[in-house]
Amino acid sequence: MDGTFIRVGKICCQEQWKYLFVNNSINIKRKRMEIKGFKAAAVAAGIRYADRLDLGLIVSEAPVVTAGAFTTNQVKAAPVILDMERLKKGKAQAILVNSGCANACTGETGMQAALAAGSCAASALGIPDEMVQVSSTGVIGEQLNVDAIKKAMPGLVAGLSPDNFEQVAKAIMTTDTVSKTAYRTVVIGEQEVHLMGMAKGAGMIMPNMATMLAFVLTDAQISFPQLHGALIKGVERTFNRITIDGDTSTNDMILIMANGAAGNPWIDEESTDNQEIFQTTLMDLLKDLALQIVADGEGATKFITIRVCGAREEQDGVQIARTVANSNLVKTAFFGEDANWGRIIAAMGRSGVRIYPERVDISFGDVMIVKEGLGQGKTAEREATAILKEKNIVVTIDLKDGVECAEVYTCDFSIDYVKINADYRS
Repeated sequence: MDGTFIRVGKICCQEQWKYLFVNNSINIKRKRMEIKGFKAAAVAAGIRYADRLDLGLIVSEAPVVTAGAFTTNQVKAAPVILDMERLKKGKAQAILVNSGCANACTGETGMQAALAAGSCAASALGIPDEMVQVSSTGVIGEQLNVDAIKKAMPGLVAGLSPDNFEQVAKAIMTTDTVSKTAYRTVVIGEQEVHLMGMAKGAGMIMPNMATMLAFVLTDAQISFPQLHGALIKGVERTFNRITIDGDTSTNDMILIMANGAAGNPWIDEESTDNQEIFQTTLMDLLKDLALQIVADGEGATKFITIRVCGAREEQDGVQIARTVANSNLVKTAFFGEDANWGRIIAAMGRSGVRIYPERVDISFGDVMIVKEGLGQGKTAEREATAILKEKNIVVTIDLKDGVECAEVYTCDFSIDYVKINADYRS
């Protein structure tokens, strides 16, 4: 995922390659950079724990084009509800984000807390309240410590700097073991356009927008419809293709801000070529972040790609792959390094998609363990078991019922996943 066309399988159709992976005709660079016009800061506000970065702020010099995608969970946190309303104007100037408290299921008090936190940042920055997007992650059902945020705000604003993006990425961590950032540079109309993004998430992950948060900044000169469209399409192909535990959070959101400082030709409805370049670059960045989330899954020991090809419709492939990826029995088998392909084909059968078992091939890596619905014997199982000892595993399912392909990314279920989530609030 570094700007090259990546061949990852022998049976994926060409059309799917074009959509899932980066077009090699576009020279995309990944070098870390700053984006002119944006500043960031993070502090330890003591929202839940002492001496831990837990409050971040991202600020643009002026209101900029901003788009977002949010959780589809019917239970939405106060900041999600507030941001969805404010983003109807397609503009924002700041993002205030805290960890330690999700501010979800907190009623009117929680909404007032979200408004107060945003207002505190707006006042300190000298901008309208409506220009502040607020975001929270952490424990559900607890009231947000607004006093801690107010007390920390002067130091937070004083610390704003172009080079503190990585600090904010650390401030949004909860059960994450590492911060997650990505950077891209691409040429559009002879002008370099930059993108940088951060994400958090290690558990309660099946965004389905979309506890996952992501923030992207770019200096691209782009209109709101094109920015929003690129984000929604990118999310569908990246964050909506990952699952750690099948849970969709109350707080999932991704925001993207574009300030136009690159001076590239306007990306609008008439510039289809430039729009495609931007879309491809954004999707590459989002996929990078999405896969970092899976790799850091709570207690994960293996990164697993479920690839379904030969489907009649792409969505059929997605549905089958997601059902397999979300199967607790499949995920525990991977943790135990047990080549139990019966769990995979059983999950396929309950996916809700019509399949023909007698046609199905299943491979672990380059080892075919099922051919036309039948196991290939002990030798194949031994070879497949050796594949399962690796950290990165690809399961390829060929339905032989069409030409569409899809991938979903997941991890195994380990004993540590249970321990982490059993003790999450303590």
